[in-house]
Amino acid sequence: MKIIIVGAGEVGFHIARRLSEESQDVVLIDKDPQQIKRVGENLDVHAFLGSGTSPRILKDAGVIDADMLVAATDIDEINLMACLVAKFLNPYLLKVARVRNEEYLQEGELFWKDVLGIDHVINPQSEMVNTIQNVMEVPGASEVIDFVGGRVKLIGFFIAKDSPFVGHKLLSFGELRGRILVGAIVRGDQVLIPHGEDVILAGDLVYVVARNTELSQTLEFLDIKQETSRRVIIVGGGRTGAALAKRMDRAKISAKIIEKDSDKCAGLSETLEHVIVINGDGTDKGLLEEENVEGVDFLVAVTGDEASNILISLLAKGLGAKKTVTRVSKLSYVPLMSAIGIDTVVSPRLSAVRAILQHIRPGRIISVAPLKGELAEAIEAEALETSDIVNIPLSKVKMPKGAIVGAIVRGDEIIIPRGDSVIRPKDHLIIFALQAVIPKLEKLLTVKLEYF
Repeated sequence: MKIIIVGAGEVGFHIARRLSEESQDVVLIDKDPQQIKRVGENLDVHAFLGSGTSPRILKDAGVIDADMLVAATDIDEINLMACLVAKFLNPYLLKVARVRNEEYLQEGELFWKDVLGIDHVINPQSEMVNTIQNVMEVPGASEVIDFVGGRVKLIGFFIAKDSPFVGHKLLSFGELRGRILVGAIVRGDQVLIPHGEDVILAGDLVYVVARNTELSQTLEFLDIKQETSRRVIIVGGGRTGAALAKRMDRAKISAKIIEKDSDKCAGLSETLEHVIVINGDGTDKGLLEEENVEGVDFLVAVTGDEASNILISLLAKGLGAKKTVTRVSKLSYVPLMSAIGIDTVVSPRLSAVRAILQHIRPGRIISVAPLKGELAEAIEAEALETSDIVNIPLSKVKMPKGAIVGAIVRGDEIIIPRGDSVIRPKDHLIIFALQAVIPKLEKLLTVKLEYF
């Protein structure tokens, strides 16, 4: 598959890295010489210096015979124009655009085939707000990801030193057999796709998949707190902070939003009825104390400055906030955050990477969630009638080592699988896989050789 990526920033660079490691034919375009130099030094992909909106540059990059164009710069207008020019040069090209401006998103017809002709629009802010809201519903979790419209939950939580699970094999979860499945364990820089003999250690980040209808019982067994957030403080009144505040406002949750730009505060005050708007600097310890950060259920730091967000979250934890959610843009920082005491990290760029990856994978991939450190993924896929994974017991499927099926969704039924479970065509699957085995998994999910 030949993929052209416009924009070699954090999003474009990480998508290119992921795809080049899977032996995809990737071309990156960026007008910043430093970005192109970075690509050349670190990635095995083709790189072109120039504008992704230039017909000449796109032709040189091979747009005429490309399969897909991903416009992933930080500027919406460049992304939209790149797709429009690419559509003219290659009408059969699949086009994915990263778009952040709500004005564009409200005009849905703008992206239709006979206008801009964009096949998929990615809005990282919306994805990020959904992530924050999911975590708020399960305060004891580090990460909560919805699959199959929220019917299946992927819950990531850290194992404390005094946890009753420390030192126990996964086989000891016998009483939850058929109700949950441990799909991945993150241990330091290592990601494990576990088996029954694997032992849980203190400090592990464990990902389990469970039915939403049994969430309360599952969380109780795992000793994970679940209760409605009563007090929330949001620091940062930009797009993400404002969108989150509006959701808090509609839910009538007791919330405050702190923003140092007085004009933004005035705009927020006009649109929010129940959320208190405070004009101030969230890095000011005195202000946080004055606003009773001690005991707050969630402190959400989503300013445009990641250094400030990290400082605010650490200050809030020191002052007694129960849980912090921190916006971090640099993807290389994300795996380091838990080591310095940051509870939950959200990233607009990671949200964009997640959303874009699902449109690049072959077969019927519905959603993709890279796990901590991006060394593994949780994938929602539809089982095709023509694939080697259907109509035989899972124990006989030649599943790549480093991949495991975490759930099977068949109509209204959600199956936590065992060795004798059989996948049927059109079932939705939740699969955990190490990045290194993704190409083998893709082949398994697509078409049998004898189909041809």
